[in-house]
Amino acid sequence: MTGTTPAPFTAADYRARMDRAVRSAADAGLAGLLVAPGPDLVWLTGYTPTAITERLTVLVLAPGRDPVLVVPTLEAPDAEQAPGAPALTLRDWTDGTDPYAVTAGLLDDRGRFGISDNTWAMHLLGLQRTLPGTSYAALTDALPMLRAVKDKAELDLLAAAAAAADQAFEEIRKLPFAGRRESDVGRDLAGLLRRFGHEQVDFTIVGSGPNGANPHHEVGDREIRPGDMVVLDFGGLKDGYGSDTTRTVHVGEPTEEERRVHDVVRAAQEAGYQAVRPGAACQDVDRAARAVITDAGYGPYFIHRTGHGIGVTTHEPPYMIEGEEQPLVPGMCFSVEPGIYLPGRFGVRIEDIVTVTEDGGRRLNNTTREMVTVD
Repeated sequence: MTGTTPAPFTAADYRARMDRAVRSAADAGLAGLLVAPGPDLVWLTGYTPTAITERLTVLVLAPGRDPVLVVPTLEAPDAEQAPGAPALTLRDWTDGTDPYAVTAGLLDDRGRFGISDNTWAMHLLGLQRTLPGTSYAALTDALPMLRAVKDKAELDLLAAAAAAADQAFEEIRKLPFAGRRESDVGRDLAGLLRRFGHEQVDFTIVGSGPNGANPHHEVGDREIRPGDMVVLDFGGLKDGYGSDTTRTVHVGEPTEEERRVHDVVRAAQEAGYQAVRPGAACQDVDRAARAVITDAGYGPYFIHRTGHGIGVTTHEPPYMIEGEEQPLVPGMCFSVEPGIYLPGRFGVRIEDIVTVTEDGGRRLNNTTREMVTVD
């Protein structure tokens, strides 16, 4: 595949993100943030340890202080090469010393801190033991929108990832389905995602016939047959940003009922997309899509939320679900993916990644949402 290589994020970009995170923490009444290896650390610093081990690595962000990344001495050379490293101070610790004591010296001993969700329990307990006056809140609870609003460079990367996933769909629909196993088609999908620029494939769901009624079936050894509905849901990371799209195809000509169910889901997906606009609540997107399916008599068979955020991971806040009153803001990106799942028979799901614009929404996935037949 040919294309323009995106410009890498700079130390200034990462510094701006860390500054924004500190301001958000202060607004939330937190004394600072503690960020362990994972998507938050990647987004804030560009650093991913070669191997995530029992040794403590943590980014400490606090108002009025420069960012500090606490790392094991043996991993410090790798950390120094991270694109965000010039925007922070490295504080290393050696085996045989106490990393929690090193970290404690950077913290308010009575403070309440946001801590990344994927922090190992042993590290959180170690900090609590060293600073018993501190308390902690998971970042998903304390700052759920930390990474939710994307800048132009991030939106461009998400659009490119979506376009690559669209190319994978256009190619997979040309291949034979009947007589092949779900796992064969899943392997083809993974290969196509990589061919079109993905460095990481997170999932390739191929749910044929009754397996399509399980939203997270992934793949199995079932042989796909003529007359099957097949749910294809796939995505991963391209240049560090996620793709995620779903189309439901049919092997041969569908029945009238299958067409009707597909049409209902397509209308629901369109209704969810049309509900996207600044100031609307996340739950409004869910309500709009769900109302179409409920009015058509299939309400009990739409068994999951309508969408999830996407960025440096394929699933992150915000979530399009009843009860989520977070207002939509330009730059947010998330899926709109209603479905109907008829147990023991078949399922249908249609999914696009959508970004909020100044006056509505914009789809990042642009393959047809009409019924597609395959061989």
